[in-house]
Amino acid sequence: MASVDNLKDNTKFAKMHNAGFPILADPQKKLTGACGVLYTKGFAKGFAKRWTFYVDKNGTIVKIDKQVKPETAGKVLAKNLEALGFPKK
Repeated sequence: MASVDNLKDNTKFAKMHNAGFPILADPQKKLTGACGVLYTKGFAKGFAKRWTFYVDKNGTIVKIDKQVKPETAGKVLAKNLEALGFPKK
């Protein structure tokens, strides 16, 4: 996961939600800008869109989900990982 929030805020978020995965702090917006996920207009300008990038073991992006909704993100993520053939642990 990548966030435009700073490290302190991301650490707080991870602890609050018992995140079992790393969260990249990108307050300078280098990664998020390079990935094209920043809003460029309006009130949300500079904020990151909620997109999920599925990256295979070779580092190739095999799918981008641009319709992420927080309330269903976990279920959709699991379904997409299975459909793409990612191994279960």
